[in-house]
Amino acid sequence: MSKVLCFGELLLRLPPADAGEWLRTNQMPVFVGGAELNVATALANWNIPVKYCTSLPDNIISKDIKVYLEQKNIDTGPIIYSGERIGLYYLKEGADMKSEENVFDRKYSSFSTLSTGVVDWNNILKDVSWFHFSAIAPAVSASAAALCKEALEAASKKNITISIDLNYRSLLWKYGKDPKEVMPDLVKYCNVVMGNIWSANTLLDIPVDASIHKNNSQQNYLLQATQTSKHIFERFPKCNWVANTFRFDGNENAIEYYATLNTKTEQTTSPVFKTKKVVDKVGSGDCFMAGLIYGISSDHQQKNIISFAAAAAFGKLQEKGDSTKNSIDQIEKIVKDHS
Repeated sequence: MSKVLCFGELLLRLPPADAGEWLRTNQMPVFVGGAELNVATALANWNIPVKYCTSLPDNIISKDIKVYLEQKNIDTGPIIYSGERIGLYYLKEGADMKSEENVFDRKYSSFSTLSTGVVDWNNILKDVSWFHFSAIAPAVSASAAALCKEALEAASKKNITISIDLNYRSLLWKYGKDPKEVMPDLVKYCNVVMGNIWSANTLLDIPVDASIHKNNSQQNYLLQATQTSKHIFERFPKCNWVANTFRFDGNENAIEYYATLNTKTEQTTSPVFKTKKVVDKVGSGDCFMAGLIYGISSDHQQKNIISFAAAAAFGKLQEKGDSTKNSIDQIEKIVKDHS
């Protein structure tokens, strides 16, 4: 059976407790994640065959991680063992990945130093029907960006469906390249593009109304999503699906969430999800991406695809950790409760 291959950097997340309490207790949890791994974990949880490709140092910590991933039914065969360290980041529980309090410690990681010409893509892709990566991977280093292009060229030659999550991390992109110089050359290979109207502007130079927040209406946001999608379809002919997410954080941890899914002929919108209970914001977008892959690869109807993906992302907000543990039935119940 063909598999989904997720490619990107594995990260260990260390969430320090408030006010330095972690120093006094000598305790700090560890979550295994990374955008693409979070997608792989969700898909494996929904019984979609999935492989994961990254680079890790050849040491006891990596071996523990390998066993941990295999216990989640993730094929770890494509992992390359090279370099000297695993990337880390520090983010308090409940904080947003885009928070300025987020501290990355991933310079010179195994993934960021992996060179082109090393990975046997022909072997790794032999049983793959879908290749997924995110804009975080090429943001890590120039060599990682080159490696992404190498992978995309190999997958494209095999007519493998390719998806990208347009994650933008302002704390990355430190190697002298503006993302607009790098990302269009990678997105041109992609069949599915997920992100939001603002990340498309930052990473691909897709125009966005600078005053859109002044109107602050769902109708205007949905219209902008249509226009953003149209620009992406025109610039990147291989793209057949564009998804845009909208998450608005209010007072007292309140959140409103919805999303759109565009083809070249139709736009479909998810239900609007609202909650005041947010446990962990990390991985919500990755869960949405996994929902898209699940729905599109299973040939679900467009309305069902976007509703499931948005509900999966919304449900993740109520879960602790980097990846979802919600089942398909639990996510479908979330859709039903908000429809």
